[in-house]
Amino acid sequence: MLSRVQSAATLGLNGQRIEIEVDMTQGLPGITIVGLPDTAVNEAKERIRLGLKNSGIILPQKRFVLNLAPAEVKKIGTAYDLPMAVAILKALELIQFPEQDYIILGEMGLDGSIRGIQGILPIAIYAKQQHIPYIIVPADNAKEASLVEGITILAINHIQELIDHFDIKVNTQIQATPTYNFVPKPHISDIDMSYIRGQKLAKRALEIAAAGAHNILMTGPPGAGKTLLSRTIPTILPIMDREEVLEVSQLYSIAGNLNSDNPLIISRPFRAPHHTASSISLIGGGSFPKPGEISLAHRGVLYMDEFPEFPRLVLESLRQPLEDRIVTISRAQGSLTFPADFMLIASQNPCPCGYLTDNDRECICSQAQIVRYQQKISGPLLDRIDMIIQVEKVKTEELIKPTEVLEESSESIRNRVEKARAIQRQRFQDMGIKTNSEMNIKQIQEICILDKASQHLLTQAVSKMNLSARAYNRILKLSRTIADIANSENIQITHIAEALQYREKVN
Repeated sequence: MLSRVQSAATLGLNGQRIEIEVDMTQGLPGITIVGLPDTAVNEAKERIRLGLKNSGIILPQKRFVLNLAPAEVKKIGTAYDLPMAVAILKALELIQFPEQDYIILGEMGLDGSIRGIQGILPIAIYAKQQHIPYIIVPADNAKEASLVEGITILAINHIQELIDHFDIKVNTQIQATPTYNFVPKPHISDIDMSYIRGQKLAKRALEIAAAGAHNILMTGPPGAGKTLLSRTIPTILPIMDREEVLEVSQLYSIAGNLNSDNPLIISRPFRAPHHTASSISLIGGGSFPKPGEISLAHRGVLYMDEFPEFPRLVLESLRQPLEDRIVTISRAQGSLTFPADFMLIASQNPCPCGYLTDNDRECICSQAQIVRYQQKISGPLLDRIDMIIQVEKVKTEELIKPTEVLEESSESIRNRVEKARAIQRQRFQDMGIKTNSEMNIKQIQEICILDKASQHLLTQAVSKMNLSARAYNRILKLSRTIADIANSENIQITHIAEALQYREKVN
């Protein structure tokens, strides 16, 4: 008898319906799986056979042929164990299972238990988009799947629960998992802006960067506070909305970075890869591509300390994602696209020894060493960074201030950032973007309108500083963010002047 069951796969952040067909015929007893399965899928035949046997179901001496369609899509992982087992039970007429109303996923143990898998959240979202009312998942994935409203989640620990649910004689119903309600929260950290003494210029620059999601590079001697400043950035970023939480959590689900206790990412991610990271770990990849660090930093921060120490190939691979805010990974079996809309926060020393700009210590590097070190960051990559600031060492008088003399807190700065972001959300509500840094050329021309004095200043600065067209547009976007923080409807000459302070002259 021929039977069919619906499952699903993830392709990037998109779902793909997988139809599992089973035909039971005469022939050499056993299970044959076709439809481009990988090793894990092929091994499912033993897990299914023994899992059913230990659940009291002995398969007859028949030949079972399982086809996973469409055949051109590579089937990877253990998520198809449960739907293949259900398809076999349906072919044996042991259960009455409706074909079109359910998507089934889960790994099967030899005792019939059902184990959790990766990538449940994007599949649950796909089920809702396709108007599929039910999804059967492992109990370990129940909370993650229940983040999606509008579909019924049936969570099971053992295949016997599913058999009893669809056996009219037993009439034991699986209770639907209630929708998991969550409240996005600000980033929780032991570090606060109020703990950092001085550094007013750097704090102002980070506030602007956070308000418009701009990229920033900090240069300064060791001990100036570059790393500490960078790690406080998540504390001043605005709280994510529900859409952003689900978007980020999908990426972490595909990467296998969620668990049953923490099924979603409710605060903005902060990723800090080591400078020995490979291009695949940063960009994403593998035989079946998974998200890399830039995608896991989506809607959050990618912090790259010791920026010039990263391999040149790794740094250059950032150029396209910084421009397009997506990354496309191509392999022989096809291409997958992941979102990569992140803030790049980078820090570096001014020279190999680190003390070129230090007034208290002498630099021991030769001019050739300094030039070679600084040239590790290419011009095209620097052109994609909106703000470049010098971080000076904190003066002693700042460090020894009485403890009751506090700096401004992260919460206070975040309030201004959220007000600026609210202005941007209102401005871009019909444009499909959220922040000033995402504007394209057409949107810049429509929104970043300058008066004659501002235009004259910017024209002179671009000429004298020898800036590119890309840098010109980035200055306009940065100026728009500064104006938003000031709650100014139009870009003023003071906003242009401040934005120009964060650009380096090109020789």
